[in-house]
Amino acid sequence: MEPMVFYVFMIVPFFVVAGLVFYGYSHIFFFLFSYLRPLSAERRKILEKFPYYRKLSLKQKHVFENRVQRFISLKEFIPKQMDEVTREMKVLISASAVQLTFGLPEVQLADFDKILIYPKKYFSRINRRYHTGEVNPRGFIVIAWDAFIEGYNNPTDGQNVGLHEMAHALSLENIKSNYEENIFDKEAYENWKKVTEDEFKKNKRGLKSFLRNYAFHDKEEFFPVCIEYFFERPEEFKEERPELYEALCRLLNQDPLKKTDRILKEAAIY
Repeated sequence: MEPMVFYVFMIVPFFVVAGLVFYGYSHIFFFLFSYLRPLSAERRKILEKFPYYRKLSLKQKHVFENRVQRFISLKEFIPKQMDEVTREMKVLISASAVQLTFGLPEVQLADFDKILIYPKKYFSRINRRYHTGEVNPRGFIVIAWDAFIEGYNNPTDGQNVGLHEMAHALSLENIKSNYEENIFDKEAYENWKKVTEDEFKKNKRGLKSFLRNYAFHDKEEFFPVCIEYFFERPEEFKEERPELYEALCRLLNQDPLKKTDRILKEAAIY
């Protein structure tokens, strides 16, 4: 075999393989670095806009920051009908997921690796309606940014798109077959299902609920709507439906009314 032919058949494949190995390991290293590094000062400054975070203790804030950083690292944020997803969008949307799951062992909603962000309400070709958010079981969460901000700028109206859609994702994650299945304590989850059934029976008998009507659209919507009221109108929730409220406290392992630095009526994010 000619020397030049030998080099072509032996040396070139070596460099190709070496290049692929380097490419793979460099991406793994980049992922681990992004996953393990602490939240940057810039992102922490953004997080200071988040009402739930502002009321945490210093130790709780550190845990919250780490969870937000890991959540960001594990998700692909995709702009829709706009040029880019800003750092602010990534941090605050991730914070809404961490807020919901903060009382639980760390949950990253592993089945939902893509978060699509629209600047405002968008039209769905599937059901021919405008949406402010949705969760698709195929692996993505969709958020309309203006609706997300409006949800946190009006912290007592019982409507919050970020919490609502993250609650949908959490509910689906709990029943999917992956390493994050059975997120909730078994007894707490069974109790939640029982009080949910009771609430639907009351609704069918015509008993008025303080929850908006959309909660009873179906059982998939009931949990997200309860989550919105739980964080935004906890006093009224507990007074009107104490058993349901306590069941949700057990399920999420947190209670806004028992925080010494509880979430009060906050100033707007902007």
